[in-house]
Amino acid sequence: MMFEIIIALFIGIFFGVCSGLFPGIHINLVAAFLLASIGYFSGIEGIVLVVFIVAMAITHTFIDFIPSVFLGAPDDENFLAVLPGHELLRKGRGHEAVVLTLYGGLIALPIILIFSVVFILFLPIVFGFVKSIIAYILIFSSLYLVFREKEFILGIVVFLMAGFLGLFAFNLPVREPLLPLLSGLFGLSGLIISVKTKTKIPRQKISKLKEIRMNVKDFLKTSFAVAVAAPLCSFLPGIGSGHAAIIGSEISGSREKRKFLFLVGAVNTVVMGLSFVTVYAIGKGRTGSAAVVQEILGEISFRDLLLILGVVVVVGLIAFVLGVGLSKFFARYVMRFNYSKISLIVAGILVIVNLILSNWIGIVVLITGAAVGIFCVTSNVRRIQMMGCLLLPSIVYYLTT
Repeated sequence: MMFEIIIALFIGIFFGVCSGLFPGIHINLVAAFLLASIGYFSGIEGIVLVVFIVAMAITHTFIDFIPSVFLGAPDDENFLAVLPGHELLRKGRGHEAVVLTLYGGLIALPIILIFSVVFILFLPIVFGFVKSIIAYILIFSSLYLVFREKEFILGIVVFLMAGFLGLFAFNLPVREPLLPLLSGLFGLSGLIISVKTKTKIPRQKISKLKEIRMNVKDFLKTSFAVAVAAPLCSFLPGIGSGHAAIIGSEISGSREKRKFLFLVGAVNTVVMGLSFVTVYAIGKGRTGSAAVVQEILGEISFRDLLLILGVVVVVGLIAFVLGVGLSKFFARYVMRFNYSKISLIVAGILVIVNLILSNWIGIVVLITGAAVGIFCVTSNVRRIQMMGCLLLPSIVYYLTT
């Protein structure tokens, strides 16, 4: 069994690298595909499949910042890193931007272990109280973020447009609704803007790891913000890594780009890691990967949880090393290509992926989402408002059930 587990771990890492680097392939989409295909793996031990899924999911959270920074093709978990990442990229410091997110992924590992104990002991009690007021928590969170905008009227408009698009996508026969919804809002829109602005990428500086650092005060303050925000958003539906990052930045009191990249990288991994613990503690899967694990095992035993946490730590360390190497590769070669053409090619890939995996209604969602995303960016509204595409449907669901 141990041999099969080790093989599954490394295969999971490989597929996590592939899904992280390929624009438009969100880890939840891969999880949905696996969930639909479980019957074909009936001859494989459930825990071996779980190791594969956990390894893939954690690797993805480390690697998916690379196309976000260098290619401008984010998914819903890391779109907030695009703007500060591109600012550093235009200054020749794209590798530094990626490494900062990787540092965040590393600090996430001990945070996951610490809060695993907290979740096991207290989450059933806390969730029993919170679940009756989830809709109101989501409403408060949405209003708070909207009214933090300089032009809050535009913020409300973007939130509602994205929210109604989400309701449309989830209530009509759209195949894989998350793919066109998120690809349009957070991927295609940014790529279209990149083509229009004809961004030129300067030669990138590849700094040594010891040269990319944060001072102790910033490190501790940002780590504390992650430890407060990310666990909270790990078990509440409709609130994901993007919102945890915004809450964390409010707690830390800074939107300075280097600290923000570190924070987003950490939050992304913490939310994914703790989602598996949430399944054990309250039987709820808050990510696609956690839902697949729950489907495979039915009920996660304490022994299973210990193995999952061990995989999270081991894979996180390996993914960090792989991420640094891949970032160096991209930093060496990205400026040799016409960035507008790269953006156009990636946009084409996103459209093709949607054509294959969704349907014609999904393409309508994709195009509409791109239009909403372009309006959001050109109106100087923070992209977090487009998470209304998930928040508004969640609010309606919890108010009506």
